[in-house]
Amino acid sequence: MIRDLLELFITFFKIGAITFGGGMAMLPILDRELAAKKKWTTSEELLDYYAISQSTPGVIAVNVATFIGFKKRRIAGGIAATLGVVTPSVLIISIIATFIANFEQIEWVRRALRGINVAVAALLLYSVTGLAKKSIKKAWQLIFFAAAFILIYFFKLHSVFIIVGAALGGILISLGTGAFRKGTSAGTGSEKQ
Repeated sequence: MIRDLLELFITFFKIGAITFGGGMAMLPILDRELAAKKKWTTSEELLDYYAISQSTPGVIAVNVATFIGFKKRRIAGGIAATLGVVTPSVLIISIIATFIANFEQIEWVRRALRGINVAVAALLLYSVTGLAKKSIKKAWQLIFFAAAFILIYFFKLHSVFIIVGAALGGILISLGTGAFRKGTSAGTGSEKQ
C-alpha cells in the first residue's frame, strides 16, 4: 500500500511540475500518463472526472487527482495524489513570492512568460479539440456544444448555468430515448449516447 501511495504521489508530482495553464492544459498529459501508460483509468472515465471536476468547487487538476487517487487507494490514495499535484505549485509559488518584488521587473522573465502564454494557448487548443472528438458523437451533442459556446462567448453566461443546463438536457434526452432504462437494466448505470 505504501508503494502505491508513493507511486500516486510521484506520478501526480511530475504532472503538477510540468503542467502550465491549468486543468484544461493538463488534460492531454493526464490522458497520456494515467490512461495510456499507467492504465489507472480510461480516457472516457477521465473525461467524466474532468466534467465533474469542472462543475464542482476547487481546482480542476486537484479534483481529478483526488478522484484518481481515491479510485486507486481510497482516502489515502486521494490524499497522496492531491498532495502530489499541489506540491510543485506550492514550492514554485513560495520561491517566486520570496523574490516577487524583483521578479516582475526582470525583462527576460516577462518575455519568458509571454512565450509560455503562447505555448499554453496551443495546449488548450489541443485539449479542446481532443475533448471535442471524444465527446461529440451525436447531433444533439454538437447542438449542446454550439449552444454552450454561443452562450458563453457572446452572452457571457456563467459556466455554472451551462453545466447545469447541459446536465439537465442530457438527462431529458436519455429519458426521452429510453437510454436511462437500458443503462440501468443492464447494470452499467450509464449508457453511451
